[in-house]
Amino acid sequence: MTAWAEVERTETDFAQRVRALFDAHRHKTIATVRADGSPRISGIEAVFGGGELTFGSMPNARKGADLRRDPRFALHSATVDPLEGLEADWPGEAKISGRAVSAGRTLEGPDGDLFRADISEVVHTHLDEKATMLVIEWWTPTFGLRRVERA
Repeated sequence: MTAWAEVERTETDFAQRVRALFDAHRHKTIATVRADGSPRISGIEAVFGGGELTFGSMPNARKGADLRRDPRFALHSATVDPLEGLEADWPGEAKISGRAVSAGRTLEGPDGDLFRADISEVVHTHLDEKATMLVIEWWTPTFGLRRVERA
């Protein structure tokens, strides 16, 4: 299992930038797989702590049922548009995908499901310093950190 601590250990600066994007806003978006194989998008809150990325599902929520049946997920940070004329200041957006591992019941609020992330990929998409190129950086446990730039 690849926990968030592994990303922090191997690529500290990258992990800090990704975490800052996720921590900047309370609500994130998660994609799960429905029983018929189609995608489902849901709002969710996620927490980094103790070297883990965790998220919960309220009792009887469809996303929790999805994750119990098929643990694949993709989590997306809040998306904000770059301000016109200040594109170079845009922090970008982040994504984390992998498998949700049951971690028991939620500790706060209603008795729902708690999941830990077994991370397969982390992505940070942003602009270069001159705001002329799109930069895509992604990390996987197998290949580490990679980067491409697109005009």
